[in-house]
Amino acid sequence: MSINLEQFAASNKATVDSLLAVANTALATAERIAALNLGAARTALEDSASATRAVLAVKNPNEVAALQSSMVQPAVEKAVSYSRSLYEISSESQQQLAKTLEAQFADFQKQVAGMVEQATKAAPAGSEGIVAAMQSAIAAANSAFSNMTTMTKQFTETAQANMAAATKAATKTK
Repeated sequence: MSINLEQFAASNKATVDSLLAVANTALATAERIAALNLGAARTALEDSASATRAVLAVKNPNEVAALQSSMVQPAVEKAVSYSRSLYEISSESQQQLAKTLEAQFADFQKQVAGMVEQATKAAPAGSEGIVAAMQSAIAAANSAFSNMTTMTKQFTETAQANMAAATKAATKTK
């Protein structure tokens, strides 16, 4: 069995394309998280300055308690919003990486199936057991990948449900 140079070049190109897709996804995710963090830092600084001004304007202890309670709910809402945004960025990144991995695995499956077919045609008489073992191993790998994909999707759905429940609980009005 031999691999021609065109197949080898195409395989290498596909690998480079996949790596670039992963790198671009990682960079885009890092960029979005950096922007989110910069916005959160800016908002925290503005809120801190506003709170300091409000505290300095207080004239009696009753106003301090009222001021403090009026600041709690907006702070919780901002924290929940930040967490939700961070989760969405991470979730979208994970979905893009999963799509890339699934596409890469599908291509790999096609290549392996082609190699097994070539090996089956070129196999000498009496090697049926080895061919069957290779086909069984490939089927097991495909099944394992399918199970992993299903579990990942279930985990993602559970995490999304938990995030929604936590957001709802955190933003419940008093």
